[in-house]
Amino acid sequence: MRIVIIGAGFAAMYAALSSARLRDIRGATPKDLEIVLVAPEPTLVVRPRLYEPKPETLTAPLLDVLKAIDVVYVQGRAETVDTKQRAVEVATGDGKRRTLAYDRLVVATGSQLFRPNVPGLAEFGFSVDSLADAIALDRHLTDLAARPATAARDTVVVAGGGFTGIEAATEMPARLRAVLGAAAKPRVIIVDRSEGIAPDMGEGPRPVIEAALRQLGVETRLGVGVAGLDQAGVTLSSGEHIDAATVVWAAGIRAAPLTEQIPAERDKFGRLLVDRDLRVPSVAGVFATGDAARAACDDVGNYALMSCQHATRMGAFAGNNAAAELLGEPTKPYHQKAYVTCLDLGEAGALFTRGWDRKVEMTGTEAKKTKQEINTVWIYPPKAERAAALASADPERVTDL
Repeated sequence: MRIVIIGAGFAAMYAALSSARLRDIRGATPKDLEIVLVAPEPTLVVRPRLYEPKPETLTAPLLDVLKAIDVVYVQGRAETVDTKQRAVEVATGDGKRRTLAYDRLVVATGSQLFRPNVPGLAEFGFSVDSLADAIALDRHLTDLAARPATAARDTVVVAGGGFTGIEAATEMPARLRAVLGAAAKPRVIIVDRSEGIAPDMGEGPRPVIEAALRQLGVETRLGVGVAGLDQAGVTLSSGEHIDAATVVWAAGIRAAPLTEQIPAERDKFGRLLVDRDLRVPSVAGVFATGDAARAACDDVGNYALMSCQHATRMGAFAGNNAAAELLGEPTKPYHQKAYVTCLDLGEAGALFTRGWDRKVEMTGTEAKKTKQEINTVWIYPPKAERAAALASADPERVTDL
């Protein structure tokens, strides 16, 4: 029997750990149940941190962890999924193709930045969506020091006033001063079509965010969108043109395109609709998890967000349940009633809220310490020691805050 897991993000990593954990508990061997993880690189990109400088350091190796728990790594990109034949075709790094049959498939392909057809976006826009994107932005910012001192050089426009946009924008003044010198006076502007900053956060946390933006001198243009980019900067839907050498696009994400090959219903973000066990109901043998799945967190109407907090726990449930079906064990319905947000606000600290109503619990330096612990400890892979790695993937305990 074989489980194939596609992806190397948080959901895929925990799906591998959790399926191996149940296999170990049942006393089954890798010959009884082979677990295979397919990804271009055996590396976890710590995507929630890509708004920070030196993004090339924000990765964690997975190969030793996978070896420790007897999960087979196949290097390559999953290009075709045939759900009738139960097979995945992989384009391997050496230019060849390999077909992997599966008994259970876990789609953990994550998400990617939504890039609409905005004139000039492809040519002149930056992002912090992928490691390559973040590295390109970091190099661009470093290169600004060689340019003549102008207002445009020192101006950054961030398109998107959600979590990613706010974290990128509030980190930017310090990043620019590190490049241009302490005397530099960077100008950072957030643009968002919503009438309020951080529209998903609600009214409670918003004053904290607004105060942080004022403290950092970050401007906002709300109720307007980006009409186009050019070499000189950005034009807004209001007609205003902002001279800026740097435009960062942070306006929404969508499930990775591979989900389109699964013949099942998807939501407006491209996520596969799943049941409480994270199965894709209309396709036998297929589970979806993380940013590839729209999953109910509870019985009162809350759904998992496209975040590593939800992806890690969803991955653990999906991996456990895929293995459970093959090993004759009962499945565990996914649930994630505890929900927190910890929003980095650059030199203004951070904001920590709890619950779906986002009650503010910590702000400033206290919240910043928690954010740094999350970013540098909690979200990294476990050590490559078998017992500890498997224990970390108990689906009932993962990200239990």
